[in-house]
Amino acid sequence: MTDFAIEVNVVALGEAYLRRILTKISAYYNELRTHRSLDKDAPIHRAIQHVGCIIPAPVLGGLHHHYCRI
Repeated sequence: MTDFAIEVNVVALGEAYLRRILTKISAYYNELRTHRSLDKDAPIHRAIQHVGCIIPAPVLGGLHHHYCRI
């Protein structure tokens, strides 16, 4: 069993649309989402931001949010 599951209900209106959606899901999973097995880091490491206001940035059309400092 994995710690990540996403259920996407999408009506694929064409191959290009489906590829675009799957690319966005893959980018979110590999670049932004934290993983427990990586000590709550993302597979593509990013620097910790210590200063600034925390704002939510919608990801996948608002299905998820990435919280970042500005």
